[in-house]
Amino acid sequence: MKTTLKRIALICLVALAAQGVKSQDIGFSQFYANPLYLNPAFAGSKVAPRISLNYRCQWPSLVSAFQTLSASYDQYVDGLHGGIGAIVMADRQGDHGALGTYNIGLAYSFRFQVARDIFVNAALQASLVNQNLKWDEENMRFPDQIDPVYGYLWNTSAQRPDKTNKWYMDFHAGVLAYSDNWYAGVSASHLNRPDQGFYSEDRVPIKLTAHAGGMINLSAERRRTSSLGLGTPIISPNFIYQYQGTFHYFNYGLYLDWEPFMVGVWYRNGLENSDAFIFMVGVQQDYWKVGYSYDVTVSKLANNTAGAHELSLGLLLPVPEQKRKIKAIRCPSF
Repeated sequence: MKTTLKRIALICLVALAAQGVKSQDIGFSQFYANPLYLNPAFAGSKVAPRISLNYRCQWPSLVSAFQTLSASYDQYVDGLHGGIGAIVMADRQGDHGALGTYNIGLAYSFRFQVARDIFVNAALQASLVNQNLKWDEENMRFPDQIDPVYGYLWNTSAQRPDKTNKWYMDFHAGVLAYSDNWYAGVSASHLNRPDQGFYSEDRVPIKLTAHAGGMINLSAERRRTSSLGLGTPIISPNFIYQYQGTFHYFNYGLYLDWEPFMVGVWYRNGLENSDAFIFMVGVQQDYWKVGYSYDVTVSKLANNTAGAHELSLGLLLPVPEQKRKIKAIRCPSF
């Protein structure tokens, strides 16, 4: 019975999304492991060429309701006085990926100095998005088919939309300021509010994100110890606020970076409810890093969703000799 209820809940979510209910963007838990998604102004912030790969599986007990892949590349370009970046994402919702969203975005971030040790990146990003709905009457289920006692029993009044595949442009912007030991930024997604509806007009709400954090060295020295080979421990407190439509989310986090290891814990909540605790572990070397995080759901969905798993892989290629004097941002990698 519990399995049946879970499947009903999942398919209802997909059905509602297909019929034009206001949706929310994908939420990654390893925020800084997917920098261009958090804020396009991160393009070129590490100066060196950077590759970021991410996979997220949210609510796996609900027949893999949300599965998302993301890949991005960015680097600083001298001739452009800033960074360039590209990001590709694929998101599948529902059994057999009933609702799929795919996009590719290109970003440019202009870098300038506002004080001796303070730099600012201002960025724009344009994305091409494809959405498709796999309409299968044998597998698609809708709320009006459900009998409270016997489950799926009735015929649905929902009709196949005229178009099950659509394309649209999407635009984003962001600003990032940073110095030696702190960083802060704001970004806005879906500035043009594209229409994503299959049945009727459904404008994507603008998403606003504000983020800030710092790096606190626990030792004055910045060298590896001879006994354990570990770097100087660094604590990094962070805060992220996101608003989209009628939803507000607050994320409070703390990282402990003790090379080559990093651990982190986050707490996410809305205005009226708690959502999840996020636990993260990672290993990083000079040019690569691997991270894993798990969302422990504490909302009313806690017993039915099995949280969320997230994996990240990052590669930071060597910096060319002529670029080594350009100041790179110091912030967490996960």
